[in-house]
Amino acid sequence: MTRSSAAFFDLDKTLISRSSTLAFTRPFYRDGLISRSAMIRGSFAQVVFKRVGADHERMERIRTEASQLCRGWQAERVREIVRANLDEIIVPHVYAEARPLVSGHRSAGRDVIVVSASGHEVVDPIAALLGADTVIATQMVIADGRYTGDVAFYAYGEAKAARMRELAAERGYRLTGCYAYSDSITDLPMLEAVGHPVAVNPDRALRRVAAGRGWPVLSFPEPARGRSGRR
Repeated sequence: MTRSSAAFFDLDKTLISRSSTLAFTRPFYRDGLISRSAMIRGSFAQVVFKRVGADHERMERIRTEASQLCRGWQAERVREIVRANLDEIIVPHVYAEARPLVSGHRSAGRDVIVVSASGHEVVDPIAALLGADTVIATQMVIADGRYTGDVAFYAYGEAKAARMRELAAERGYRLTGCYAYSDSITDLPMLEAVGHPVAVNPDRALRRVAAGRGWPVLSFPEPARGRSGRR
C-alpha cells in the first residue's frame, strides 16, 4: 500500500532513553572488539549522554571516535552482537509512550521511519524491534566485509533532512502532512522539514524553539528499571 505521509523518529532519547551508539560497549568488550578502557569510557559517555544529551561538539567527537574504533571490525559480527543483545540492552530502555505513538501512526496509514546518527548495523535491528518501516542512518564504508574507518553518509543535522526529502520524493510523501519527533536542537532541520514537528524530551535549546513556534512538546519519563523481554 502506498502511503502519502510518514512519521520520522529520531532514536536516542526520543524512542529509547540512551545512546544507541554507546549502548553495546559491554558486549563489544565481551566479544573482544574493544578494550576494557574503551568500554569504561563508553559507559561514562553513556551516563553523560543520558543526563545532558549531545550537542554538536559532542556528536562530532562521538562520530570521530566511533568510526576510528570500529576500523577492521566485521560488519556482520556487529549485526550479530546487536541482535543477540536487544532484549538485554535496548528493550528495557524503550520509552513506554513510544510504542503506542509508533503504532498510532501506523494505524493512521503512515510509514514509520527511524532517523538516527548511529550506524545501520545498530539502528536496523532496533528499528525492526520498534515496528519501523524504514531507516535513515549513518552508513560506514565496508570493504571485504570490514569497516574501513571511513563514513559514506553521516545521518546528522541537515543531512537527515536532505535524506528525508529524498525519501519523500521517492515515495510520494507530502512533507506538509508528515510528522517528525526529536529531542535535540541538532535535529532542527529534521523537524523543520515536516508540517508536524514534535519535540520529545527536548534539550534546553530545542525547548525554547518549540515554545517560540508553538510546537507540541512531549515528556517521556525514564523507563522503569528491571523491565525486559519483547512486547
